[in-house]
Amino acid sequence: MRKLLNLVVCVMLTYALSAQDTAAIYLKLQEIAIIDQKVMMPMRDGIRLATDIYRPKGDQKVPIVFSKTPYQFNTWVDGKMTTRTLEEAYNAVSRGYAYVVQNERGRYFSEGEWDILGAPITDGYDAFTWMAAQSWSNGKIGVIGCSSTAEWQMAVASQNHPALAAMVAQGYGAGIGRVGKFMEQGNWYRGGAGQMLFTAWLYGTQNDKFKPTFPKTVQQKDLQRLQRFYDMSTEMPRVDWSVGLRHLPIQDIIKNVKGQEGVYEDMIRRKPNDPKWFKGGLYHDNMPLNVPAYWFVSWYDVSSAPNIALFNHVRNNAKDKATADNQYLVIAPVLHCSYKRATENTIVGERSVGDARLNYDELTWGWFDLLLKGEQNDFKQKNPRVRYYTMGSNKWQQSETFPPAGAEMQSFYLSSAGKANTRNGDGQLTATPPKENKPDAFQYDPMNPVPSYGGNVCCTGNAVQGGSFDQSTMELREDILVYTSDVLKEGVEVTGFIESTLYVSSSGPDTDITLKLIDVHPDGKAYNLDETIQRLRYREGYDKEVFMEKGKVYKVDLTPMVTSNYFAPGHRIRIEVSSSNFPRFDRNMNTGGNNYDEATGIKVENKIHHSTQYPSVIKLPMIKK
Repeated sequence: MRKLLNLVVCVMLTYALSAQDTAAIYLKLQEIAIIDQKVMMPMRDGIRLATDIYRPKGDQKVPIVFSKTPYQFNTWVDGKMTTRTLEEAYNAVSRGYAYVVQNERGRYFSEGEWDILGAPITDGYDAFTWMAAQSWSNGKIGVIGCSSTAEWQMAVASQNHPALAAMVAQGYGAGIGRVGKFMEQGNWYRGGAGQMLFTAWLYGTQNDKFKPTFPKTVQQKDLQRLQRFYDMSTEMPRVDWSVGLRHLPIQDIIKNVKGQEGVYEDMIRRKPNDPKWFKGGLYHDNMPLNVPAYWFVSWYDVSSAPNIALFNHVRNNAKDKATADNQYLVIAPVLHCSYKRATENTIVGERSVGDARLNYDELTWGWFDLLLKGEQNDFKQKNPRVRYYTMGSNKWQQSETFPPAGAEMQSFYLSSAGKANTRNGDGQLTATPPKENKPDAFQYDPMNPVPSYGGNVCCTGNAVQGGSFDQSTMELREDILVYTSDVLKEGVEVTGFIESTLYVSSSGPDTDITLKLIDVHPDGKAYNLDETIQRLRYREGYDKEVFMEKGKVYKVDLTPMVTSNYFAPGHRIRIEVSSSNFPRFDRNMNTGGNNYDEATGIKVENKIHHSTQYPSVIKLPMIKK
């Protein structure tokens, strides 16, 4: 009897321990889904990609929602069951979809060599073919994701696979190589200046050339067992990037913190027009894109302007009206991929933008129901073509286009008596350019750059906190030129792309010009809306480098900014001009050299010219009510 009792206790204890390490969502999912993990999906070159499949029980054919990612989705991490993927799978399966999640080539359990958006775009095409051929598939696939789980979608969509029926792309800027006026090569650049987000991001993401791998003979049943205690994830030591990103030369930043050796060392040497950018997984605007798509953008993301430009490009270049009419856009006042973090009082940085909530599950599943299931629902009746949030008035608005119809460009000319340095200077924004040229000069020292304070950023660790912050203390620096409008007697809404042309001279062969758009409140607080930069060697295009002659004045068109903001009565419109915004952007060393391999820079004197001969101007899209 005692032996039997001990056996019962042991069984109960074993069951209790088993129940403890099995998440409730897994048990819930198990009731409605067939769970098939670590399926090694073959690509055309024999490489197999690790894939988890969750589909409704039964014999019905169902549509597929597919997520492809470089990130960890293993059910077990550090010996504990994780729940995020399981919850996403449950949401899909409970609605009658199969949910399939796959690691990119070379990531975690997937075979092959990883390259940021450099793996063959045929991997996506092959995955669509495999999934569409499964007995449980109805032949229609939708893709979903934010950031790296969205950025691969556009290039693959250009291949026109017959099974790809719908896209949901959120925060997808790093998948755009070139679109219209934007030549960012996946957010690697802005105006030819390097964006340092990838330095910090690749430290934690890129694969070392000697990373451990499983042999190609490993079978699915073994991977299902091994995933419980080998999650294949690197455990990178934390880095204080506020210090780490200051290291020079730039090419050695990851090496300096003893990071993994990977694709960074190659990519940091690429120029904006390097042929390698056009051979990987980036989407360029000479590629077709004819898939119904729901695009999600956020005002304080690193790529708001090129994201919206892509939406416009697809609408304007679709093969037919039906495809053009199946493009929808949401622009929220949040940080990168933070849509669902909006609250009744959404704080972005330190600025309140009000109640910015939306029911994103309702939007995305309504979209998939329409296009993957063919349901005659009310999605198109309930949802405008463009839904955008206007900060300042703190409300959702809608339109058929972006910018909205009726937006008119209004010019604000830079003007001063030659002392626009700091917010206490004499810089103004005026309706007409000054007749006489009295340029504003400042010294730019790459060893003492203007620090990034808030902004439209992503993925820089603790080096930059994104969002809107009061810039007024920063504006006391002598190397920041400040141009401010008169106090507004009536409120004005600025919604759309902001264009700017500055006339610049420098004592050096190359330098940068930075720009910020600011909303100045009656109490003097100055909140940043968007920012841009131009590396002057690329002022004539990204296919060539043209250096400057000392003292010669050059016309510089900066990459457009974008926002939707209501400047209330009593507010003022402000522009900041400088030559650095670090570490949002890398520092120009001013030498005319490679920049990435330089440890020493030179100081230069830069001047902004403004007159009828040199009409430095910013053009704002005004909405007249």
